[in-house]
Parts: sequence; C-alpha cells; structure tokens
Amino acid sequence: MFFRKTLDIITLFHKAGSPASQRVATLLKQASAAASSTATEDQASDSAAQTTQRPEFDLNITEEAPTTDQLQTILEYVGPKGISSIINGAETEIDALRKFKQSRDTFQRPVVVDWSNGKAIAGDNESAILTMLNALPKK
Repeated sequence: MFFRKTLDIITLFHKAGSPASQRVATLLKQASAAASSTATEDQASDSAAQTTQRPEFDLNITEEAPTTDQLQTILEYVGPKGISSIINGAETEIDALRKFKQSRDTFQRPVVVDWSNGKAIAGDNESAILTMLNALPKK
C-alpha cells in the first residue's frame, strides 16, 4: 500500500509593502520551487543527489495576522529572548498577547514559521531561513 507523504507546512506572515517581507517571500518561493522540481526527477538514478536536495514543503503565504493560538505557539517557538522580535515592544508572553489583542499591528512581519518542527524566524535573515529549510526532515 502506498501512502502519500505529508509535507511540512511553512507559513510566511507577510506584509506586501515591506521590502524585507518581499525578499523573504521570493526566497521561500524559489526554495519551494527548487525542492519541488528536483523531487520530481528520477530519484532512483543518483542517490548522491538526493542527499543534497532540500526537502519539499508546503508554502503558505498570508497577509493575515496570526490567530491568538498561532501567536502563542510562535512565541513558544522563539522563546523569551525572541518575543520582542515578534510583538513590537513586548517583553513577556503575557505582555505580547495583551499588546496583540489591543492592536494586531504590533505583530512584526515577516515571520516564517515551521509548524511541524517548532521553529519561527522573525525578519529577513536569509541564512537562518535557509538553515531552517535545510533542516526539514526528508520524507
């Protein structure tokens, strides 16, 4: 019996008017397209090529703010030191949730989230984003 592999979901919380967010969106689209195109080639032909191939993932780009539950999860992923990079001016998780409920504009984009592996990256650090994508488990 054959089961279709489930792909890890990567979400970009995007702001269209932000150059940083546009760079991250382009980076993720290119990485997703590259992973998809190499995954469809004859993978039995060269096992060495498979080891350097980036795993496929489902890319979700949204301009919507996260839900409160999603935000709580993102804050857990970034830990106490990363809270202020997610919610402008917040120092603790409780403070972040309070500020977010008062104004969703406090949520700082871009934020890239790997829901399957518990990671989130705020900002446009391409190296950190590519490292996160390269760490996705091969399915």
